[in-house]
Amino acid sequence: MNLIKTKLKKGDNVLILSGKDKGKSGSILSIFPKSNRALVKGINIVKKHQKPSKQSGGGIIEKELSVHISNLSFISIKDGKKTKIGYKLENKKKIRFEKKTGEVIKNG
Repeated sequence: MNLIKTKLKKGDNVLILSGKDKGKSGSILSIFPKSNRALVKGINIVKKHQKPSKQSGGGIIEKELSVHISNLSFISIKDGKKTKIGYKLENKKKIRFEKKTGEVIKNG
């Protein structure tokens, strides 16, 4: 399996580009680089039939499943539209910035 290099980080707001939740947005809860997938809050929700256990009762619960990284696009902080992410060096530190607006991304 090939690893896709991603510029997205945990906590970024992203737009879903394809699939059943196309057009929705949410923040990244976690990234799984080995499988090229990310868990996005409120996206790709499925119902799971949970068997009762000592810790919790059974029933039908809703949970998020991961989405492939290629189906995600970063949302600009300034105007709320999708944009690409670039890197630049400032004071010998690598920082992320939005390519559309030039704004520095604080998260990550």
